[in-house]
Amino acid sequence: MAVIASSKPSGSEPEVRTAAGVLRGRREAGLAVFRGVPFAEPPVGDLRFAAPRPVRGWDGVRPAAAFGPPPPQSGMLGASQDAAGDDWLTVNVWTPEPDAAARLPVMVWIPGGGYVMGDSGLPEYDAGHLAGSGAVVVSLGYRVGVEGFAQIDGAPANRGLLDQVAALHWVRDNIRVFGGDPDRVTVFGQSAGGGSVAALLAMPRAAGLFRRAVAQSVPGTFFSPELAADIAAVCAAELGLSPTVSDLSAVAPARLPAAGDAVSAKMARWRERWGPITHRPIPFAPVVDGDVLPDTPWRALAGGAARDVALLVGHTRDEHRLFSLIDGVLGQVTREQAEIALRLLAPGQDGARGYREAYPSATDEELYELVNADWLFRMPSLHLAVAQTAGGGRAHLYELTWPAPGAGGGLGACHGLDVPLVFGNLTSGQPAMLIGDPPSPAAEELSARIRRAWTGFAAHGDPGWPAYDARRRLAQIFDSPSTVSAYPEEASRRLWQDHAFPALPLLAR
Repeated sequence: MAVIASSKPSGSEPEVRTAAGVLRGRREAGLAVFRGVPFAEPPVGDLRFAAPRPVRGWDGVRPAAAFGPPPPQSGMLGASQDAAGDDWLTVNVWTPEPDAAARLPVMVWIPGGGYVMGDSGLPEYDAGHLAGSGAVVVSLGYRVGVEGFAQIDGAPANRGLLDQVAALHWVRDNIRVFGGDPDRVTVFGQSAGGGSVAALLAMPRAAGLFRRAVAQSVPGTFFSPELAADIAAVCAAELGLSPTVSDLSAVAPARLPAAGDAVSAKMARWRERWGPITHRPIPFAPVVDGDVLPDTPWRALAGGAARDVALLVGHTRDEHRLFSLIDGVLGQVTREQAEIALRLLAPGQDGARGYREAYPSATDEELYELVNADWLFRMPSLHLAVAQTAGGGRAHLYELTWPAPGAGGGLGACHGLDVPLVFGNLTSGQPAMLIGDPPSPAAEELSARIRRAWTGFAAHGDPGWPAYDARRRLAQIFDSPSTVSAYPEEASRRLWQDHAFPALPLLAR
């Protein structure tokens, strides 16, 4: 058993005794905060590419004041590559009352990042506002990229998802001492975090570990084993290796993301084999392997796999506009680019024609934005609500349509705008860029409204508007002011109503 050297502080810093040992956190703004708490052993050495192993205990008092290091991750969007340490599998806890008698609702945040990035220590994920509303909030780290999602011979599939399940086991076994109720756990996440939530709803290993789920901007990209294996082989070939545990274990973890980045940078050359994922590009996603993830979330939920879990799911209106900005095409999309996107992404045999007929007055750029947003986030999110309802469960649907005034107002209700509004962190980094600094009273009010909906849903299963059903199709429209109405994206809904969002296949070898 590890021994943690520590001296007793002179102040009143909070301490809790978990199953593994005693933790000492910090008092911040009336909350007790514990950071960098390991829920599994570092997945390195003999544990590289293995399923997570429960953390060993320690003697003494372990400081829990600093975030753990993020996992090795893509550097394509400027993610930090210099974090020290390999203790990637940690959780952070914000609680108003570290007392086992408190029995507060628990909210477990799964960060996004395209399954290639993810850092639970980002300032925009500070959970002080949410916890201040009377919830225990947990954020977690999980393996991404090759470490977490590549299909590697000799390794279990979906290791990043297995990490999330291990963190939920930690929550079940330990959250009571932080003041949380293990019988009132809500998982929530955005983008790849939302896709992870959708996957967890379909995973037998996660059954019973949470009671409610919030899936924000769910990606429709789930891979077949054949597609995932082919991508892994190309990534390994960048290093002159085979996609096996024995070969890849010899590569330092910090070096491995570069192979995934190299493949992402030239994905168009594999378009005939990998299809629409080369357009974004998306080299990693959960794999429908038949074991860890038996089926896609849409098929699983329609079959009743999560009928006992209440679901809150939705998306932003202008999901793709931020990516257009990142790609350098915002305001410059050509007809040829629009046609390529429509041909690759639109459903049906003549999807491009369907979009042009459904949106007769749309410009090429607007069609480009619509089909990208629908394929990647909007329709997968809507279909998750439809599937949950069809399977006998309850789902509440929303769309965020409030146009953020930041960045010149040109990004609208873009992908990721919901994150600062949910957490209430509006004045630093990317949130300030989107929302404006200082934030307007409208932004503050909308953020408070969304936080009330999320925490109310976590506490008692009701976000404040009616459940979705196939007849009325009611959704909460978050705007200034907010309203409840029939789901507004009717033209896109009709275009995609027969699409099943299957596991994406390998098209050719």
